[in-house]
Amino acid sequence: MRNSKLIPLAAAIALSFAGSAFAQEQVVKIAHVGPITGPIGHIGKDNENGAKMAIDELNSQGITLDGKKTKFVLMSEDDASDPKQATAVAQKLVDAKVAGVIGHVNSGTSIPASKIYYDAGIPQISPSTTSAKYTQQGYNTTFRVVANDSQLGGALGRYAAKTLHAKTAAVIDDRTAYGQGLAEEFTKAAKASGMTIIATQYTNDKATDFNAILTSFKTKKPDVVFFGGLDAGGGPMLRQMKQLGIKAKYMGGDAICTSDLPKLAGDGMSNDQVICAEAGGVEESARKGLDDFKVAYKKKYGQDVVIYAPYTYDALMTMADAMQKAKSADPKKYLPELAKIHHKGVTGMISFDPKGDIKDGTITLYTYRDGQRTQLAVTK
Repeated sequence: MRNSKLIPLAAAIALSFAGSAFAQEQVVKIAHVGPITGPIGHIGKDNENGAKMAIDELNSQGITLDGKKTKFVLMSEDDASDPKQATAVAQKLVDAKVAGVIGHVNSGTSIPASKIYYDAGIPQISPSTTSAKYTQQGYNTTFRVVANDSQLGGALGRYAAKTLHAKTAAVIDDRTAYGQGLAEEFTKAAKASGMTIIATQYTNDKATDFNAILTSFKTKKPDVVFFGGLDAGGGPMLRQMKQLGIKAKYMGGDAICTSDLPKLAGDGMSNDQVICAEAGGVEESARKGLDDFKVAYKKKYGQDVVIYAPYTYDALMTMADAMQKAKSADPKKYLPELAKIHHKGVTGMISFDPKGDIKDGTITLYTYRDGQRTQLAVTK
């Protein structure tokens, strides 16, 4: 006959072992921040999806840090592309004691938020911020996995002059940190390559009516219209250019270089009219990894990658790689490993220079044909 007095003791021992096992699991919170709502909510959501894929992958690997089984949790926040909201979100994440931040999407939000993360000692890797100023602030917590505007705008300016043989350009920017920086770098490279800037105009990132701006330089017949801004403005601008009979090539950076641009432009876009550049890209020898990611993304979400989901995935996996090398999710312990990391991602090899910029960042030039984005070249 069993001794009934032993049953509570056995239950207590079992609970003790269960509690001990539970105590050995740790939760590591990594944040993603981007505009989930607003005109470029589709870009922010795309980045968030890339972050979720990385979290799922990490948790499937059964990673241990400092001998403890680790569960990674994504804290996703919406900054709505607004600098004030971005800093409020940043403080919220600091208070929540996140181990690291993937974001923000925009230069205009990443830059003010970066000071808050730096003051708290929390590493920040942006998958899509391209303003050169972002990594020029002297913050050792600030990194990016894409090329910056100096490289992006410069490549577009040189391409306009040397490949398109353009002589003149009209330049428009939306006065955001991103748009203004990109337009300035395009202008510098275009002038250095012998082009003449016949007009410089400004708008804002919420505008959709550009008729007054376009009319102001229509009679000068520029070879190129360059737009430092977002696809939400780029699409309507293309429609209005067609209505006004402006037949110039249309150039811009990564934020117009999206799968949504043809939909936003409607019948305003003709084949090979748009030339845009995306920070990042892989050469043919490394394309399989990126192609495989895009297939997995579409299977998971039922839609194509918009633009930066692979870079968001890589940013988060790079951060986790640094944690594994340090055997800790403590920012003070893994930050030195992050600064010297060599991580093989789906977008290529990721390592950082002393400022936090990606080393040997690539740039991909695209056009659109029959509504489909078509690669022209990968350059550095």
